[in-house]
Amino acid sequence: MSRRDNLHYSLCRTLEKDGWKITNDPLILILEETLLRADLGAEKFFIAEKEGRKIAVEIKDFDSPSVISELEKTMGQIQLYQWALETQEPERQLFLAINQDIYIRHFQKPIFQLALTRTKINLLVYEPEQEVITQWLTH
Repeated sequence: MSRRDNLHYSLCRTLEKDGWKITNDPLILILEETLLRADLGAEKFFIAEKEGRKIAVEIKDFDSPSVISELEKTMGQIQLYQWALETQEPERQLFLAINQDIYIRHFQKPIFQLALTRTKINLLVYEPEQEVITQWLTH
């Protein structure tokens, strides 16, 4: 199994352990007649509020030789997904999922912080081996 598949299935199990139901794998989006595929769609129901919270998740491992190039590519992908969700499923919130090690190693750097803030990218940080969510960061 490839590393990307391991991350994908680990995140699916992590979300399910946290009470999320995976509803679309992958989540298919259409933007101006172009087909886009976000990695996951999920819903979590909050009983106290009696309404569903919906998310879309794109998983990235940032293991390329140039993490800045990977960031540039990811920002473009996320922006396209956000535009598609605005028209197709405006109630669904988009998250970029990264593992805890990548968050610590790269996402504390000023360029990553600037990119997240300016583009309003939400992060789902998780620990793949323990299969737990460590942080939800929204902008």
